[in-house]
Amino acid sequence: MTTIGILVGGGPAPGINGVIGAAAIYARRQGARVLGVLEGFRWLMEGDADRYAELSISTVSRIHLLGGSILRTARANPTKKPGDLRTVVETLHKIGIDRLVTIGGDDTCYSAMRVAEEAGDAIRVAHVPKTIDNDLPLPEGIPTFGFETARETGATILSHLMEDARTTGRWYVAVMMGRSAGHLALGTAKSSGATLAIVSEEFPDGPIRLADVQRRIEASIVKRIAFNRPYGVVVISEGIGERLHPDDLARLPELPRDEHGHVRLAELPLGRLVVSGVSQGLTELGLPMTIIAKDVGYELRCVAPNAFDSEYTRDLGAGAVRCLLDGKQAVMVTREGNGIHPIPLGDILDRKTGRTRVRLLDIASPSYTMARALQVRLERQDLENPRMVQLLEETSGRRISELRERWAGALGE
Repeated sequence: MTTIGILVGGGPAPGINGVIGAAAIYARRQGARVLGVLEGFRWLMEGDADRYAELSISTVSRIHLLGGSILRTARANPTKKPGDLRTVVETLHKIGIDRLVTIGGDDTCYSAMRVAEEAGDAIRVAHVPKTIDNDLPLPEGIPTFGFETARETGATILSHLMEDARTTGRWYVAVMMGRSAGHLALGTAKSSGATLAIVSEEFPDGPIRLADVQRRIEASIVKRIAFNRPYGVVVISEGIGERLHPDDLARLPELPRDEHGHVRLAELPLGRLVVSGVSQGLTELGLPMTIIAKDVGYELRCVAPNAFDSEYTRDLGAGAVRCLLDGKQAVMVTREGNGIHPIPLGDILDRKTGRTRVRLLDIASPSYTMARALQVRLERQDLENPRMVQLLEETSGRRISELRERWAGALGE
């Protein structure tokens, strides 16, 4: 009997249970046995062949409506040591798994590819891309599952903060989860009508200076105050923290890293660092404001999926099993239009790094251009507009020549 294993790696995302449930139902109806491997690669790497659960149709038939993961998840990385990969494959053999569905982001995707290489034809692997960051290299316009639910939930949170800001006359700086890509930051900001969104992709390649981020926010706040609206919400992408200049990070304690070598951005006080500089700058201009730092991310990962992600993930789960039963090996499963399309895992690698490519936000796209046009942001043309120059000078009490020099970093000059 064909035995299909299902495991989840990386951080949670809305819709994981939809993939698990649909994969199990489809496989059981094709006569296969289905085993849910608990906590990703964690126990497989230790050679523990007892950490799994038998999945029947009755146990998974309604789980697509639930957040979280019934199989839990872990960030255990089997690619760091060759011995770990061998142990994973050997343990899968002990359990009896000959087909494997992995669910996860870029790191789990890479691990799935390496497991497929190690196992050869003995274990066929299909990966289902999952992340609220939306940063996997899927076809144009196709989101990773969980992103739409996270965007919807994040936009609701930002909308509440906008109303609180208006009511109390204060500012919020919300750091939005997303590691290196700004999709979630821009998507939630645009959906909620936040005042300003700053993403790492809008900066030139190389390290980002903290002062440039702070001045960008300071200038936008002054511009909004000039229009007699001294409140708002600024959204900044978590990925800015990953690219901060070493000199800015030097004054921080040693930052911990996860199993895949990434800085644990949740433990970087990016919001507080930004707020501190912005508050100091506004005080220098005679415009002291109440500014609150707020991290948004963990609240989004385990909410129940919306209708889009519930349907989407069921297609992906059933599609992954169908690909495996059709003989596909080492593929990532995507949905385009009304069809399921497998992409060879080797095709999504970055040839320079050997790792999974990251889909960054396209700041040349019409969507980004429109989002930016709807924000309150100081632009170069503002400093050429006589009326705007007058308002900025009156609000800040500084000559435009001084403001131009002060905000050069904000304008990318």
